[in-house]
Amino acid sequence: MMSNPGGRITQGQFSFLPELSDEEIGAQIDYGLAKGYAWSVEYTDDPHPRNTYWEMYGMPMFDLRDMRPPGGGVPPPPPEGERRSWGGPASGAAAVMLELQGCRAAFPRHYIRLMAFDSTRGIESIAMSFIVNRPPAEPGFMLQRQEANGRTLRYTIAGYAAAKPEGERY
Repeated sequence: MMSNPGGRITQGQFSFLPELSDEEIGAQIDYGLAKGYAWSVEYTDDPHPRNTYWEMYGMPMFDLRDMRPPGGGVPPPPPEGERRSWGGPASGAAAVMLELQGCRAAFPRHYIRLMAFDSTRGIESIAMSFIVNRPPAEPGFMLQRQEANGRTLRYTIAGYAAAKPEGERY
């Protein structure tokens, strides 16, 4: 049984779902802000599962706050003829979405993920992580076998795209 028929990279939350729209991404950011999480935008052209350290775009956003009106609800819509870039309510999510849009413009053919950090226990631990941008084609990974001493076999995975130099992978 094939569990990933599309052959997409599956890292973080929502990996097996269709791509999230900007409105859905904004809703996830709002959820994280309501929990007090700090956000960062990261990108890479080598999404190997052991490559946990992606490049950070901009600075981590520790001091964002949910800017909804007191008592909840949603702020009034923008004036006629104006449109928010991601269509959601005006909140701290807009700052994260601006960073994401900047990263998408700078690295349109890279993997981009959003990371939310929870510092309530005095350490920065990842609470949410999901991919929000992918290259047009995902070549995937291959299984490499290596024979070692005796009859020992070792296996590892390598990305097909990693054979190319950085910046030319997608």
